[in-house]
Amino acid sequence: MREFLLLDSKESVPDHSSLSRIRSRLSLELHQKVFSWVLEVLADAGLIQGERLGIDASTMEANVAMRTIVRRDTGEGYRQMLDRMAQESGMQTPSEEDLSRMDRKRKGKKTSNKDWQSPSDPDARIARLKDGRTRLAYKPENAVDLDTGVVLASEIHHADKDDTKTLNKTLDSAHDNLSALGKAPLSTSKTEVVADKGYHSREVLKDLEDSSWKTRIREPQSNTFHCWNGDTQARRAVYNNRNRLRSSKGRQSEKLRTELVERCNQHILDRGPMRRTWLRGRENVHKRYLLTVAAFNLSILMRKLIGAGTPKGAAKAPWSCLFGIQLNTDLYLIFAVSFDDNSDSPILIPLFYITIC
Repeated sequence: MREFLLLDSKESVPDHSSLSRIRSRLSLELHQKVFSWVLEVLADAGLIQGERLGIDASTMEANVAMRTIVRRDTGEGYRQMLDRMAQESGMQTPSEEDLSRMDRKRKGKKTSNKDWQSPSDPDARIARLKDGRTRLAYKPENAVDLDTGVVLASEIHHADKDDTKTLNKTLDSAHDNLSALGKAPLSTSKTEVVADKGYHSREVLKDLEDSSWKTRIREPQSNTFHCWNGDTQARRAVYNNRNRLRSSKGRQSEKLRTELVERCNQHILDRGPMRRTWLRGRENVHKRYLLTVAAFNLSILMRKLIGAGTPKGAAKAPWSCLFGIQLNTDLYLIFAVSFDDNSDSPILIPLFYITIC
């Protein structure tokens, strides 16, 4: 780090505290405006269609250890609870090994969000991560344009919320962003919502059936007959969704969802990396996550402009240099020079403006 910042061996490397203070001072609404501005740039480049959306959620490990949780009713810690149970069972001075053995073998062992919470991050919830571990976590959920791969909406939910409970908030956020771009879904021109079986429920399908959204939500396998109990609206919504899934367009949308949405989660969470957050508080985590998603969207724009969306890809790209043109005393226009194999003349690609203060 010192070599990168050109610092002497005796000079200390600056920490990230200034970034944390700046993030805390800027509101979540301002971060949303930055995210919306990036969407406007992509819309001008023709990278937003808004005709079909892929919805998917994942898990993000919180910056809190499980051993720090306390009971909501008494404030008793997990270690204190084990000590009390050991003394009640007759163990006067139990060791760490004794407590671990007793904790593994005790009956009725359950760690519920209704009973336990983290005192340092109350927004974090106990959940099972994608790799099978049980940790305090958050639940990021994205709405992806299946025609271009651009993330149109990104939300951070509590990790213990079901997909059917968080879908409406993510769709509302996507609706607001599309409305700002002039591509809002209408009842006469509905936007498709493609999701996996975790989002399938009668109530969700009933709410979206007569709205501006057209559902293509995968239906879980069932070996029993459906009992509608006179609920004709649910019956109509479920059968219409099933018929749309079986069509050729529905199968194509499902393939795009598994490809683009999973690729989005891989780049943002695993390669971002945002699979583990080092911040606390759902609003603070949401700010950081929005900027990461905005950077992912900008990489799609750069891939369209210069054929590379990452620094490694740009290093291997056919364009070789950047140069600027001075428009006036303070404004410069930066270009990239690209050489096409099929053309003898170079291609000039405008990238961005720089203001010299």
